[in-house]
Formats: sequence, C-alpha cells, structure tokens
Amino acid sequence: MIREIKREAQSGLVWLFGLLLATIADGIWFARAVPTEDPWTIGGSVFVFVFLILLWVGLFVVNPNEAKVLQLFGRYVGTVHEQGLKWANPFYSKRKISVRVRNFETGKIKVNDKRGTPIEIAAVVVWKVVDTAEALFEVDEFEDYIHVQSESAVRGMATDYPYDTYTEDEAISLTGNLGDIAERLQKEIQDRLEKAGIKVMEARISHLAYAPEIAGPMLQRQQASAIIAARQKIVEGAVGMVETALDMLNKQNIVHLDEERKAAMVSNLLVVLCSDRATQPVLNTGSLYT
Repeated sequence: MIREIKREAQSGLVWLFGLLLATIADGIWFARAVPTEDPWTIGGSVFVFVFLILLWVGLFVVNPNEAKVLQLFGRYVGTVHEQGLKWANPFYSKRKISVRVRNFETGKIKVNDKRGTPIEIAAVVVWKVVDTAEALFEVDEFEDYIHVQSESAVRGMATDYPYDTYTEDEAISLTGNLGDIAERLQKEIQDRLEKAGIKVMEARISHLAYAPEIAGPMLQRQQASAIIAARQKIVEGAVGMVETALDMLNKQNIVHLDEERKAAMVSNLLVVLCSDRATQPVLNTGSLYT
C-alpha cells in the first residue's frame, strides 16, 4: 500500500531570481559571441541556454488547499502541500490534486427497506482527500470510486431499517431517527473509502420517499395511523377529565350520584369530549327512571 510522503520543495522565488540573472547573462554572452564567430563560444552559450530552459521547467505553483504529487519516471517520490512558488527536480512530473472539502449528492436509488417496502432514497456526502498517494495510486479514478461506493453504502444501509416505525420492537427507522441514520451512513461510507485516502466528514439523507407505485396506499396507511394515535390521545384526555369531574363532585358534595347516574354521566361526557362535531344540548325535564 502506498502512503503519502510529505516533501518540502525549494523556494521558487530564489530559483526564479537566480534563473533570471543566469538567462540574462547567457543572452549577453551569446550576443558578444556572435560577432567573433567562434563556434565554441557560440555553442557553449547555446548549451547553457538549453540547460537553463530545463531548470525553468522545475518551477511550479501550489495553490491554497491544493497539493502537487511528484513522480520520477513513474516512481512516487512525495507530495508538496506548502503553497506558493516552488522548485523541484525538472524531471519530476507534478500532478495537481485538490484537498478542499467537496460534496455531492447520490442519485435517487430505488431499494426495499427492512420490511420489503420499495422506497426512494438519496444522500449528500461531504468528503475531502487526506492521503494524496492513496487517492491517486490505490484506486482508479478516485472520484468515480467515491460515488459508486457511497451509493452502495446508502443501498445497504436502507435495507437494514424500516421506512417508518409502527411497533415498539422497531426502535430505529429511516424517518424517525435521522441523526442515528446519518452516523451509521457516515461510518458505512468511511469504511468503504478508507483505502482510498478519503475522509467522510458528513453524510445525510437528502431524499426519502415511498416508491411512486405504492405512495398512495402508504400515505393512507400513515393517515390512518395518525388518526388512531390522535384518537388514543383524545380518549386518554377525556377519561382523565371525567375522572376529575367525578372527584370534584364528590369532594364538594354538589350532588350525590348512584352508579347508574354515574354511568350515564360518564357516557354523556365521553360522547361530548370525543365527538368530532359540536354537541347540541338536550334538556331532560323528566326523570332518568321514567
């Protein structure tokens, strides 16, 4: 496995100043040698000029949050991270690679969740290169590698959890535990990209929905679950209010009710409190027993 070797390049400003002076001096030498028609002098100035051109090739620029990977005839020799004008062996090939923070969104993937329900899911992955040698030499086209492995991780993670939670046995769902799902997804992608010299800084679900062919029925199921849950809350509240009303009547001795009248009162209160519509009062001028 090829690991990154940090390499310090020589200051390019010093080399730039020296090469400028040497090039000017060689030009003056060539201009003075031409009138003499001395082949050795002219040939010497031309040779020095070619050598200086070769030295000029060694200059290169490293921009902020970029790196230059140096190779000598195919052999990796190091990576320069320090920004500015630098100089290195002219025979080194210098390949630029960005170490900036980057992100991308996976395509919408159609997959079955833990229950086998078809869903559509996509994620946003934030990443950066932390080992330039691994990114360039351990995998082929590391950006494509990141996209493919991230989509594979999203697909694998989606099959391990249900879309939504309907029972207490299912503690984690894709829609109800976004924080836990994001941590799991980040770890899954990081494990797959470790050997490519990539650090996954964040991974979150950006799109999550039922597949179009079942979206309608599943929406009705969600609505029914929501209605049932709301009804349960209403009944719990109504029972509590009835209990409070009976306790207050007993404590304040407002009226004494036998069990049959209590049952009638409870029935009326529950109807009033649990009804979807406003109730219409009916005055009973007779007796409960006639």
